[in-house]
Amino acid sequence: MTSSGLNQLLGADLYFKCEHLQKVGAFKARGAANAVLQLPAGTDLVATHSSGNHGAALAWAAAEQGLRCKVVMPENAPQVKKSAVAAYGAEIVFCEPTLQARESTLEALVQTSGAHVVPPFDDARIIAGQGTVVPEIVAQCRERGFAPDLIVAPVGGGGLLAGVGLAVSALAPDMKVLGAEPAGADDAQRSFRSGVRVTEQVPNTIADGLRTTLGERNFLLIRDHVNDVVTVTEDAIRQALEYLWQRTKQFVEPSAAVGLAAVMAHPARFRNKRVVVVLTGGNMDIGAAAKLVAGSL
Repeated sequence: MTSSGLNQLLGADLYFKCEHLQKVGAFKARGAANAVLQLPAGTDLVATHSSGNHGAALAWAAAEQGLRCKVVMPENAPQVKKSAVAAYGAEIVFCEPTLQARESTLEALVQTSGAHVVPPFDDARIIAGQGTVVPEIVAQCRERGFAPDLIVAPVGGGGLLAGVGLAVSALAPDMKVLGAEPAGADDAQRSFRSGVRVTEQVPNTIADGLRTTLGERNFLLIRDHVNDVVTVTEDAIRQALEYLWQRTKQFVEPSAAVGLAAVMAHPARFRNKRVVVVLTGGNMDIGAAAKLVAGSL
C-alpha cells in the first residue's frame, strides 16, 4: 500500500506491508503457524506468554490443528487483545506485567499441564515464520518493477526483525534493514550498539507490543544481519498513528506505527529512498484510539 501524500510529506517512496490485515490482525500468524506445523507428534496442548498478538496467533494456529492452547497474559494487556485470545479458544492465565512474571507463570503452568511451549519470539520456528514476510515483499516490489532500498520493522522481542534480517541477507543482500522501537523501551538499540544484550528494562510506551526485551537468539541475528536500530518518542508514535489512520485509512495499533515514526523522526536516512515499512498489527479498540488522539493514554 502506498500514500502519495505521505511520500510528498516525507520525501521518500514508502510502501507499507500490511501485516495488520493478516489472520488474527498481526504478523504473528506467520510464526505461530510455522511453529504449530512443526510440533512433535502427539502434542495436544501448547502454551505461551504474550501481551496479546502472539497469544491470539498461537490460539488460532492451534485451533486450526485441533489442539488446545493456554496463554499467560499480563493483567494490563489491552482488553481487545484479551478478547481476541479468548475468542480463538485459548485459556488465559493472568500475571503481573513483567517479563519475569510472564516467564515464571508459564513455567509453572507447563509443569502442571505438560504443555509444549511455543515462545513468542526467541525461537527458531518463530523467527523463520516471521521472516516469510521478506520473500513476499521482494516479489511484490519486483512486480512493480523495483527493488527496495531498505525495510523498516518494529522491534520488541525481536522475532520479526531477526527473521527479516536473516531473510534479507539470503534473498536481497543489497537491501538495508533497520529496526525501530520506542525510546521508552530502547533495549534493542542499546543492545545493538553496545554489543551486549540488555536483559532488564522498565518499559514506558503506548506501543504495548514492543515492551518485551530482546530475545537471546534474536539479539545475535539482529547483531549480524541488521544495519541499525533507531528510536522514536511517544509523540512521534502518536503522530505516525494519526497519519496512517488519516492518509492510508488503515486502523493500526501503536506498535505498528513505530516504523513510520522512525521515517518521520530521521528523515535524512530515508530521503529519496524506496522504503518498505512493515505495519505489524491492528488489534486496537476505538475507545483506546480516541484516548491516544486526546493524549490521555
